[in-house]
Amino acid sequence: MRKITVSQAINEALAEEIALNKEVFVIGEDVGKFGGCFGVTAGLYDKFPDNIIDTPISETAIMGLAAGGAYMGMKMVPELMFSDFAGVAMDYLLNQISKSRYMAGMQAEGNECCVVLRLPNGAGVTAAAQHSQCIEALVMNIPGLKIAIPSTAADYKGMLKYAIRGKDPVVFFEHKLAYGVKGEVPDGDYLIPLGLADIKRQGTDVTVIATQMMVNK
Repeated sequence: MRKITVSQAINEALAEEIALNKEVFVIGEDVGKFGGCFGVTAGLYDKFPDNIIDTPISETAIMGLAAGGAYMGMKMVPELMFSDFAGVAMDYLLNQISKSRYMAGMQAEGNECCVVLRLPNGAGVTAAAQHSQCIEALVMNIPGLKIAIPSTAADYKGMLKYAIRGKDPVVFFEHKLAYGVKGEVPDGDYLIPLGLADIKRQGTDVTVIATQMMVNK
């Protein structure tokens, strides 16, 4: 076990999955040499210049590129700078990537639409109101999308790797305040399937359910 930050855990997950599969592409504004809005993709461009792609300032274009790549069998990992901006590209979330597998016959061999949309989420970084929302309750009601809401560094790495290896579109929420939080992460390759709860403290009297930063509090 090692203790690393959430930001490092995400970075490692992306690097490991690209090294494993050259059809994994990270796309978004300033994700290349700049390292992303919150520095999460720092250093990845130097290691994988063909797989880390800077885009114009257009959420619609980013999601369109992600959808097209996924339809061709690539593993697309778009990043929007803030989860609030997902509304600009809502057609792709609501009508395109979320529905394509069902409309094309899910049982077909190789049929997939692997788009893992990374969304920095939540308040606390002195950003404006339209840069500070948590939109998971909105997205979870879109049929065809899976959502991931990790809390610890181990969660972030294992769940992101699992999502990238899957066939379904996943919206992966990253709380902005979590990026600098350290936690223990297993050594070696590991995956955490979506849909599993992590019991932090066993008891019999009261059940307390929390997500994201509230788990760390």
